[in-house]
Amino acid sequence: MSEAPHRYTAAVADEIERRWQQRWDEDGTFHADNPVGELRGSAGSLEEATTAATSRSAEKMYIMDMFPYPSGAGLHVGHPLGYIATDVVARHQRMMGRNVLYTMGYDAFGLPAEQYAVQTGTHPRTTTESNIANMRRQLHRLGLSHDPRRTLATTDPEFVKWTQWIFLRIFDSWYDPTAPNADGIVGRARPISELREALRAGTVDPFALADRSGIELPTQWVGRSAADVPGASDAELTSLADAFRLTYISETPVNWCPGLGTVLANEEVTAEGRSERGNFPVFTRRLRQWNMRITAYADRLIDDLDRVDWPESIRAMQRNWIGRSHGAQITFPATGLDGGGEASFDVFTTRADTLFGATFCVLSPEHALLEDVRTLPAAWPEGTQDAWTGGAQSPRAAVTAYQARAASLGEDERTAEDREKTGVFTGLFATNPMDGRELPVFTADYVLTGYGTGAIMAVPAEDERDFEFSARFDLPVIRTVRPPVDFAGGAWTGEGEKINSASAELDLNGLDKDEAKRRATAHAEAKGFGRARTTYRLRDWLFSRQRYWGEPFPIVYDPEHPEVPIPLPDSMLPLDLPEVADFSPRTFDPMDADTEPQTPLSRATDWARVELDLGEGPRTYLRETNTMPQWAGSSWYHLRYIDPTEDEVLVRPENEKYWLGSREDGGVGGVDLYVGGVEHAVLHLLYARFWHKVLFDRGDVSSQEPFHRLFNQGYIQAFAYTDSRGVHVPAEEVVAEADGTFTYQGAPVTKEYGKMGKSLKNAVAPDDMYEEYGADTLRVYEMSMGPLDLSRPWETRAVVGSQRFLQRLWRLVVDEESGRLTLSDEPADRATQQAVHRAIDGVSRDMERMQFNTAIAKLIELVNHLTKQLTATGSTPREAVEPLVLMVAPLAPHLAEELWARLGHTGSISRVAYPVADPELLKADQVTCVIQVKGKVRHRIEVDPEISEADLEAAVMAEPRVQELLEGQTVRKLIIRAPKIVNIVV
Repeated sequence: MSEAPHRYTAAVADEIERRWQQRWDEDGTFHADNPVGELRGSAGSLEEATTAATSRSAEKMYIMDMFPYPSGAGLHVGHPLGYIATDVVARHQRMMGRNVLYTMGYDAFGLPAEQYAVQTGTHPRTTTESNIANMRRQLHRLGLSHDPRRTLATTDPEFVKWTQWIFLRIFDSWYDPTAPNADGIVGRARPISELREALRAGTVDPFALADRSGIELPTQWVGRSAADVPGASDAELTSLADAFRLTYISETPVNWCPGLGTVLANEEVTAEGRSERGNFPVFTRRLRQWNMRITAYADRLIDDLDRVDWPESIRAMQRNWIGRSHGAQITFPATGLDGGGEASFDVFTTRADTLFGATFCVLSPEHALLEDVRTLPAAWPEGTQDAWTGGAQSPRAAVTAYQARAASLGEDERTAEDREKTGVFTGLFATNPMDGRELPVFTADYVLTGYGTGAIMAVPAEDERDFEFSARFDLPVIRTVRPPVDFAGGAWTGEGEKINSASAELDLNGLDKDEAKRRATAHAEAKGFGRARTTYRLRDWLFSRQRYWGEPFPIVYDPEHPEVPIPLPDSMLPLDLPEVADFSPRTFDPMDADTEPQTPLSRATDWARVELDLGEGPRTYLRETNTMPQWAGSSWYHLRYIDPTEDEVLVRPENEKYWLGSREDGGVGGVDLYVGGVEHAVLHLLYARFWHKVLFDRGDVSSQEPFHRLFNQGYIQAFAYTDSRGVHVPAEEVVAEADGTFTYQGAPVTKEYGKMGKSLKNAVAPDDMYEEYGADTLRVYEMSMGPLDLSRPWETRAVVGSQRFLQRLWRLVVDEESGRLTLSDEPADRATQQAVHRAIDGVSRDMERMQFNTAIAKLIELVNHLTKQLTATGSTPREAVEPLVLMVAPLAPHLAEELWARLGHTGSISRVAYPVADPELLKADQVTCVIQVKGKVRHRIEVDPEISEADLEAAVMAEPRVQELLEGQTVRKLIIRAPKIVNIVV
C-alpha cells in the first residue's frame, strides 16, 4: 500500500525543519535585546530602553547550558538532553512575554585538541574550529533557539583578552577580611595599591593578617614585627604586599607526571596515583606554580550556598569540598633533632578535649620538619621497636625511603579507608602540652600536607584511622570518652562523658563534649600552646599547566629579577599564543620523579624573550611559559554572553545588572536557570563562583553569584556490549539472536548498561535520528523519556512512538490524502472545551516545573481526544487545535510553526502568547456525592460541584432511596461537606 501523499514523514519533517530554521536565522527570531550597547533593542530611546530593562518589573529570563567541549566525535543523542530542555524553557518563556537570553558557546581550550596536535602535527586551532563547526551544525539542526550573535568559543582572541584581563584583576587584588561588604558581609577584595598604602601608613598589621589567612611572608620579613613596616623601603614594602595577592606564585605541592611532562590537576589523576591519560606514574613534587587564593573566599562560598536555588545534594558536595572545621591549633614542642636542637609543629584538631588521649603524633611525608632529613637523628633512639623502623638502619634512611614511596601514590590511594596503615618512626619525640607526656613522632602517608597543618595528634581511642595505626605499631590507647556498656572495642567515635581527662591545672572529667571542648581550648589559649581556629579542606587553586593549548599568562619577568611577576598593561591584551612546530611538553622517564617541566612555550624563544616598553623605555623581558587551565574560560563565560561585542569594558553595568542583577531585596542575582551535569558540581561551579565574587568585590559586576538556579539533568544511558576479552564492540553492529543472546561478527558478546558515549561504543548520532525521524521527533522523545533529573534508557525502536504522536497531531490539521485543512470554525462541544482547558492548565504547571514528560503525556491525551472527534465528524474545531499547537510549540517548534502558518497566521509562533486556561472550564460538570447513614455508605448521587449546603441537603432528602433508608427513623442531624459527603445521623 502506497504512503499517503501528505503524511508527516521524516522527509516532510526535514523540509519543514530546514525551512523554518533558515527563516528564524534570517528574521533574527531569537535575538535578545540588551538595555544598552550594540545589541540594544531598536525601539525607543536609549534612556527608555535602559529604564525599562533595569526596572524591577522588567520581564527577562537568562537561561544557560553548561557549554560543551568541541569533540571531534561530535554529539551523540545523550548530549542534547539538557540542551533540548533549556530550549523548551526558553521558547515557553518567550511565549510568556519574557525577553530571553539563550545562546551557546564552546569550551575550546583543553587537552584533547593538544593530544591530537601532538599525534598528527595539526594545529589545535584547526582541529578545534573544525569540531566547533560540526557541533554548531548539529545543534542548529536540532532547532535550538539560540541568539547566534552571542555565541563564542573560549579560544576567540576577543574572549581570551578578557580572560587575561580578569586574571590581572585578581592578580591586582588582596583580600581584606575586615572590610565591610554588601548585605552585612565582612571581607572583600581590594586593589593591591590600597594594601601598600595601608602598610606605609601602619594601619594594617601584615603579620596578624598573614597568620589569620595562612599566608607565608617573604623570608626577608621573618623575625620582624609590624613596627618595622612603615619605615621599610619601597622594594621591601612591595614584596610584603605582593605576598597577599589573590593570584601568586609559590613552591606548591603538585601532581608531577614525568611520563607526560606536565603537572596534572587532582581530577586528572586516577585513584591508583597514575595519569588518567597514558596511565603513567604521578609523583608529588614541590614546583614553582601559579595559584589563586580561593581559600580567602571559603566562608562566603559556603555561606552563600544558602542564598541560591540549587539542589541540596550539590550544595552539600561544595560544603564538603570546602570542608570548614571549627577547632583549635595546638603547638607541640619536638625534641631529638640531630645535635640536640628543638623544634615544634602545629596540629589542628576539632576536639581539643581529647588531648589527654593523644599517644603519638604523625607528620605527613612532605611536612616541613622532614624536608631536610639530615636534621633527624643519625641513629635510632633507645627503645625503638623493630616494627617502627621500616627495616632501615636509621631514622634518616627510613624517612627518606618512606618519602619516596609516598610520592608515588595518589591522594585517594593514600587516604583509602580499607588500606593498611603504613609509616615509620622519625626518631623525634613531641611533648603533649596538656599533660607533659612524651609522644613518639611518626610519618605516615594517610596524613596529607594540604589538609590542616600536615600533622596530627593521634588519639586512637576516638579515631578509627589512628586506632588502626596504633594496632599496627603497638602504640598505647587512652580513652577520654566513655563508650556504651555494650561497646565491642576499637575506636569509639560517638558521644559520652569525659574520662581520663584531668591534670593539675584542668579537669574535664564528667563533662559533655561541647563544654569540654570549650574549656580545653580556653585552657590552651591561656597557657599559650594553642588558639581557637577554623580550618578548611579547600586548598588554593593550582592555576598552571605545562601545555601549549591554553590562555597565555599576561605576565613577564625582568631577567635580573625573575622571581617578580610583572603584569602586562591592558593595551597589550590579548596576548596570543605563538606559532610552534612542536606542541608537546618534553617528556621524561616515567619513573624519574626529580625531573623539571619544560613547556612547549619555553621552546618558542622568539616569543618567550621579548622587547617591550612598560613605561621605562624598551627593555628585554621573559614571558611566562606556562598556560592557564581549561577552567579559566568556563569561570566567566556567562558574562561574555551578555556583552559579546564589548571591547572597552568586561561587561556594561546596565546590561549586567539587567540580566544578572537580583530582582529581590537581599538576593544574590545570577543566571535564572543553569542546566548541566552533576559532574561539574564542585570544580567548575566553585571556580566560577570565586571569580564572580572577586569581580563583585572590585565593582565589575552587581551580582554576587553567577548562577542563581541550578538544575542537574540526568543522563541518557544505552546498552553496551563486550567481547570475550572484555573489550567494548560497536553496539550498532551487534546482532540480537533468536535465543536472546547477542553476537558481534559471529562471536558471542555480553550485554551491559551504561552512560552513552564513545568509550562504551554505544553512541547514537543525532544526525541519524534527524534523517530517520526528524528533529522534532527526537526532541519529543527525549523530553518524554522520564523526569529530566533522572537518567533514562535510550531505545531507538521507541522513538517511533513520538513520531506517531506528531503524525496524529498533523492529521488534526492536514488531511493526509488531499493536503487540505481538516478544520471546522464551529464551536467545540463542552467536553472538548473542557479537555482543551484542562490540558492547558496541567501543561502550564508542568512547563513551569520542567516536568516535560508529564506535559507531553497530557498533550497526547488531548490529541487522542481530538482524533476521536475527527474520526467521528471529519473535522477538528479550530478553537481546540490552535491552543494545542501553541502548547506543542516549545517541544516540537518546527511542526508547530508549520501548522500555525497553515492555520492562517503570519509571523512566527515563537512570541505568540501561551494559552491560558478558563477557570470555568476547569470545573467538573458533575461530582459524586457520597451519602452515609449511621456512618456507612448507602447511596450516591451526581451533583453540581458548586452546589450549596442547603441545596445539597434538599437534593439528598428528596432522593427516593434515602427516604426508603430513613423510613421509621428520626433524623437527629445532617453533617454536610458539600459537594462530596452527606452523613445522616439517625
